[in-house]
Amino acid sequence: MRILLTGGAGYIGSHTYVALCAAGHTAVILDNFSNAAPSVPERLAQITGTVPAVETGDVRDADFVRRVLKDHEIDAVIHFAAKKAVGESTQKPLEYFDHNIGGFVTLTRAMAELGIFKLVFSSSATVYGEPDQLPITETATRGHTNPYGMTKLVCEEMIEAMSAADPRWICGVLRYFNPVGADESAMIGEDPKDIPNNLMPYIAKVAAGELPEVQVFGDDYQTEDGTGVRDYIHVSDLAQGHVLSLEALERDGTGHVVNLGTGQGVSVLEMINAYSEACGRPLPYKIAPRRAGDIAACYADPSLAKEVLGFSATKTLQDMCDSSWAWLQYSKTV
Repeated sequence: MRILLTGGAGYIGSHTYVALCAAGHTAVILDNFSNAAPSVPERLAQITGTVPAVETGDVRDADFVRRVLKDHEIDAVIHFAAKKAVGESTQKPLEYFDHNIGGFVTLTRAMAELGIFKLVFSSSATVYGEPDQLPITETATRGHTNPYGMTKLVCEEMIEAMSAADPRWICGVLRYFNPVGADESAMIGEDPKDIPNNLMPYIAKVAAGELPEVQVFGDDYQTEDGTGVRDYIHVSDLAQGHVLSLEALERDGTGHVVNLGTGQGVSVLEMINAYSEACGRPLPYKIAPRRAGDIAACYADPSLAKEVLGFSATKTLQDMCDSSWAWLQYSKTV
């Protein structure tokens, strides 16, 4: 298939480009490079041996999106392009509504006009809000605790409405848990511009000497070591989930909504210890008060993804940390 990756030069998009090439598909990258390095396509060419077709522009630009879909004779779209910082979304909600919801409307309208109805949507475990059960299944109550989560939930509900109104829409909704790690080549990975909100990139900056210590927010939760527990999934496993989702849409002719996680909870201290192992030295950390809104534990029930897509995460916590550290070493050279 010929696949358009909106936001395809970003963290998850670039890894999915690699996975699609490995599976024999042709992928076209659409990106405005607001949160991706201009050198990513060149590195993707080195990894895959194929020079990516790259269209530079904004997914909110209707004429541009229509032209790209038409010129490349696209069969299906994987939609990553969105703003993704939870904290920033609470400060700039209108910006998030414009990019994440407005961009989605522009894209899907253009797709419908051109008769393209296969879509894989990059959703998030944030649509579960504060979970009332663990592990979290796809039937759990949905909600949101911030504007970013709200945009993902609104887009999910739009997909439901579109599919009900026009059965030609066949959509895969993938609810990610916590993507971490980097490609085995170490040539692409997560590259946050500011102080990261997420745990592993923060630990990585401490390991690199850019930040003094890891802040551990709370050590008195009802968990094994008192620190918060989350479900981390290697980004290469996550990328493979997109390929399997796309192929399931083509094979089955029906949509799906699945969690993409490991089903295994990892505590903050376990992550710090594993990253210390990866970089070869103990990493300093400091216990700080709990943050408002944080919950003790959050992890997926990934069994539906296995049943529907044949998906299982294969990478370990140590794989995640080792690949992140290798990428960190490489990124200093680019």
